[in-house]
Amino acid sequence: MNIRNVDLNLLVYLDVLLKERNVTRAAENMGISQPAMSNGLRRLRDLFNDPLLVRTSDGMTPTERAEQLQPIVREVLASVEKAVVPRREFNAAEADRVFRISVSDYTESTLLPHLMRRLRSEAPNITLDVLTPSDISYQDVEQGSIDLVINRFDVLPQSFHQMTIWRDTFSCVASIHNPIIHDFTLDNYLDSGHVWVSKTGMGVGVGMEPGAEQRLGWVDEALTRIGKKRRIRVFTRHYQAAMRLAELHDLVITLPTKAASLLVDNPHVAILEPPFAIPEIELKMAWSPLLQHNPAHQWIRRTIADVAKTLD
Repeated sequence: MNIRNVDLNLLVYLDVLLKERNVTRAAENMGISQPAMSNGLRRLRDLFNDPLLVRTSDGMTPTERAEQLQPIVREVLASVEKAVVPRREFNAAEADRVFRISVSDYTESTLLPHLMRRLRSEAPNITLDVLTPSDISYQDVEQGSIDLVINRFDVLPQSFHQMTIWRDTFSCVASIHNPIIHDFTLDNYLDSGHVWVSKTGMGVGVGMEPGAEQRLGWVDEALTRIGKKRRIRVFTRHYQAAMRLAELHDLVITLPTKAASLLVDNPHVAILEPPFAIPEIELKMAWSPLLQHNPAHQWIRRTIADVAKTLD
C-alpha cells in the first residue's frame, strides 16, 4: 500500500465510526449524509481488508483489527491536530473554563484541597467538576470528555497517557480505647475486626463476600503471602467512612498513610505502623491522547503534578 494513495480523511471517518459504533450517528457527528458515511465505511473495509464493524445483537461491534487500529488512529489524528492548529498559550490567571476530573475519595481527601488552594491563587476562574470513578468509563476518557482520571490502576488502555502522582505506604488506625494500641502485634492485629476499603475502579462496583475467594487488594494480598487472613467486619468504598469507623473501640483500619495522616489531630485515634510488610501503592494520573497537546490540559497536568510533589 502506498500512503500517497490513501485518503487520510478516511481516518477521521474511522475514528468517529469506532466511537459511535453506528453509521447514522457517525454521519450526524460528521455533518454528512448516511449514504456518504456508509460509502466511507465501505472504502475503509477495502483499505484495511477487514470488515472493521460487524452487525451483532449488541449493534455494530468492532473487529479485533478495528480495536487494534483505534488507539493508533486517535494518536495520528491528535498529532495532525497539533500540526495544523495554531498553538495558543494558556493564560491561567484569566482563563474561565471547567476541567472534569475523576478521582477516588482517597485522592479527593488528600490531593484536592491542596489543588484548590493553588487554583484559587493562580487561576481564580477555573472550575473543577469532580466525578467519582463509577460515574465514568474508559471510553469517556479515551474520547476526551473527561479531562483526567486520578486513581490507582492495575491496567490502563494502551492508548492512554499516564503519570505517577505519588507512591504511598500504609498505616493502621485504631481507637485510643482499643487495647490493641498498647501491644500492636501481628497476632493481635489478626484477632481484631477490620474495615476493608476498596481501591475504587471505573464502572459499577459489585458486592463483597467475606468467605469467597476474591482479590481483596494490597493489604489482604500481603497477608496471604505470609499465610494469614484478617477478619473483615465492614466493607466500604469510602475512605472518609472508614476513618470515622476508626473511632469505634473494636475495629482496626488499614489504609494509605496520606489518608491516615488526615487523622493526626484527632484525639480519639492512634496511628500505628502495620505489624507486617505491605507494598506501596502508586497513584496515577491518566488522560486521552486527544488532549496530550492541548495547552490548557498541559497546564492543569503540570499544576496537579506540582501540588502532588509538595505533598510527597
